[in-house]
Amino acid sequence: MEVTRIFDLLTHYKQAFKPKNDVLSGKENGRWVKYSLAEYQDFADHISYGLMQLGIKKGDAIATISNNCPEWNFIDMGIMQIGAIHVPIYPTISEDDYKYILKHAEVKIVFIAGKELLRKIAHFLPEIEGLREVYTFKAVEGYKQLADLVELGKQNRNVPFLEKAKSNILPDDVATLIYTSGTTGFPKGVMLSHNNVLSNVKASEGIFPVDETCRGLSYLPLCHVYERMVNYVLHYKGVSIYYTESMATIVDNIQEVKPHIMTTVPRLLEKVYDKILAKGRNLKGVKKQLFFYAVNLGLKFEFDQPTRFVYHAKLRLMNKLVFSKWRAAFGGEMVCIVSGGAALQPRLARIYNAAGISVIEGYGMTESSPVIAVNTFVAGQRKIGTVGPPLNNVEVKISEEGEILVKGPNVMKGYFKDSEMTANTVIDGWLHTGDVGVLDEQGLLKITGRVKEIFKTSMGKYISPVLLENKIKESPFFDQIMVVGENQKFAAALIVPDFEHLRNWCKIKEVPWTNATEMIAEKVIKERFKHEIDCFNKQFGDTEKIKKFELIDHEWTIDSGEITANLKLKRSLIHKRYAESIEKLFV
Repeated sequence: MEVTRIFDLLTHYKQAFKPKNDVLSGKENGRWVKYSLAEYQDFADHISYGLMQLGIKKGDAIATISNNCPEWNFIDMGIMQIGAIHVPIYPTISEDDYKYILKHAEVKIVFIAGKELLRKIAHFLPEIEGLREVYTFKAVEGYKQLADLVELGKQNRNVPFLEKAKSNILPDDVATLIYTSGTTGFPKGVMLSHNNVLSNVKASEGIFPVDETCRGLSYLPLCHVYERMVNYVLHYKGVSIYYTESMATIVDNIQEVKPHIMTTVPRLLEKVYDKILAKGRNLKGVKKQLFFYAVNLGLKFEFDQPTRFVYHAKLRLMNKLVFSKWRAAFGGEMVCIVSGGAALQPRLARIYNAAGISVIEGYGMTESSPVIAVNTFVAGQRKIGTVGPPLNNVEVKISEEGEILVKGPNVMKGYFKDSEMTANTVIDGWLHTGDVGVLDEQGLLKITGRVKEIFKTSMGKYISPVLLENKIKESPFFDQIMVVGENQKFAAALIVPDFEHLRNWCKIKEVPWTNATEMIAEKVIKERFKHEIDCFNKQFGDTEKIKKFELIDHEWTIDSGEITANLKLKRSLIHKRYAESIEKLFV
């Protein structure tokens, strides 16, 4: 059948693939709880019936606040089958953002995972005008459970009514309202239709080398359109999906599931790589020599260069002796890791692909449902340092100012309740991404910065901080860095060290320390960071060189507010919070 609405994926699944008991799986009380397609469809239908019984109609907004789990999918499909609009909300945002989204979207019902998340919002829920019910996944005193809604649906099954509701839902109808975390101000509500999202699913699905015999592992938030769209791709291809318990259990879950595909952000790949290197440093003798020989070999990897006979012969040997253990760390059956959400450092792309762990990098944004371009497994359509070619149904051009412009069926319907911002963002059908980039001679897209983040020094020279930051973060000493210097004579930086790597380095170098504040105050530590910066400065133009820096004694996190839910720097907030430190850099 033709899939034209997102919930059609379930019918497609039934018609295209053999029955199996792990269409969706989640970990509960130490064991994997698996669901067949029939169980999945029944849950979705009963939620639809229950919502209709509550008077929810087409166009009403229903919110979910939950970590990844099968229930998230049941609710997702149940909402969309009756034409209601799913508003998925990050479990990690601030109280102000929760309040704003629930009010702005005019949410009628909230589904929330459990007591801990409920505690964040319970006290202001009476302020949300029009909110009818709150359902929790697990029992919480004083609140109805998801099971109660499912039971309500079971008692009020009305198949003709549900089928009629489905038939009235058009591909161009709004399916979801996704609030982008934003680096300034309140979140923006991005309206995406069934067709927006499915156009991305259909254009992406052929890129992933998986089928109905494969297993996918999911840990990135389903409330983000990146993970959600890939989730639908796996539905479309019949791939079983396993949801991790938490960030802390990813390593264990990978070993249990032995996935063939997963999506990630570069941060996880960096952390895994750093841990592998730390283990390598603890090896002795020949084993240690072989390990770092393999690493150095991997860092020279390039795609599609079959004439490097000697290099590939050496790489095959290292794959047997060293990299096979790396692959085992990812379960031993991984065929594809999709990286997005932020720039992937070239060294990580090289080393993972050299090790036989295929990492493909893509690029997109919520407003484009989300994928705009992605590297593929086809020769000539992949290159380290690029995000690959635009999808086959997406048109990309570069403006005179260097901004990436996008046109296609994936471009959003607009911002909810903000026609002015919509008109300023989508002009003559072209989505203005705010990103700066170039298309190379092969038509592959390379991201070079952000339009608004590019700043000018007092000498009149433009600097793209993202470009410098991504390069400097190739060093294992750096967790986060923000380049500053607008209207100043030179560029400087605030640096958050990778404290795990730094602690290991201090141990090896016998540098005493008791806490992070004392650690970064050590003269030898400052000199080490100066050495790292100086090495990178050799690769930068004269006006781009980082002349001064300040070390920060704590991590920047979502909870502390310096980074967004999709791990981008909140530059204006950091500027304000560290105004005194930044001012001292230019004295």
